[in-house]
Amino acid sequence: MTPSLPPAPAQVPVAHELSGTAYAGVAVEAIRSVSESQAEAIAAAADVIARCVANGGVLQAFGTGHSEAFAMEIAGRAGGYIPTNRLALRDAVAAATAAASSAGTGAGELERDPDFAQFIYGLVPDVQPQDVFLIASNSGGNGSIVEFARLVKAKGHPLIAVTSLAHTTRIESRHPSGQRLFEVADIVLDNGAPYGDAVLPLPGGGAACGLSSITAALLAQMMVAESLARLIADGHEPPVYLSANIPEGDAHNNELEARYAGRLRRGL
Repeated sequence: MTPSLPPAPAQVPVAHELSGTAYAGVAVEAIRSVSESQAEAIAAAADVIARCVANGGVLQAFGTGHSEAFAMEIAGRAGGYIPTNRLALRDAVAAATAAASSAGTGAGELERDPDFAQFIYGLVPDVQPQDVFLIASNSGGNGSIVEFARLVKAKGHPLIAVTSLAHTTRIESRHPSGQRLFEVADIVLDNGAPYGDAVLPLPGGGAACGLSSITAALLAQMMVAESLARLIADGHEPPVYLSANIPEGDAHNNELEARYAGRLRRGL
């Protein structure tokens, strides 16, 4: 069943010049619009995340291309949750290539194969039913993203998606099912990026300077903030990283990481 979609952010304002100031103006307005229009979806996602962490679950974050920046905002950073993993397509390609080397299958073929999602899921150490998956894809229509989302749901995990509804609703899926990411997820957050992502018009046509990375990072941090507020209100200790570049950081982080021994991917 397709989830109910969040209200669409206000249309990204059109910039009339190619300048840093013009981009900053567009980005500031997009941040305001996304933060207001996605409040209900953020609250729903925060409920799911807080429940996951309270029950000993791990947040599994995945994105391809520049959407990998969203996964980096979720996983393994100062001020963020300790029970997190960042799943990277390149790691899955390496694993799949090694597994298939005797059959002569190249990484490119594996990436197009719907079964490739199994290798991405296989990156998760000691996955548990209560683990929540967060998948970011601006277009939401590439085969690896959609198949992975379908696998996550088939395994029974809650799925939160971050995508551009302005973009994904104008494309055809590259997955055999015809589905796009937003049609698979339980909760959908709209990053507010326009079709094509870039926002500053070029003289000869086309546009420059993408927006989705900024708004996806905003959504990631808003989900963290809201879910932490719920955990604290319920009396839970927030398992949050301190910066490793402050004196007490390592000891604090190592102690909390030990509670999730064997379930966290680090150093990749």
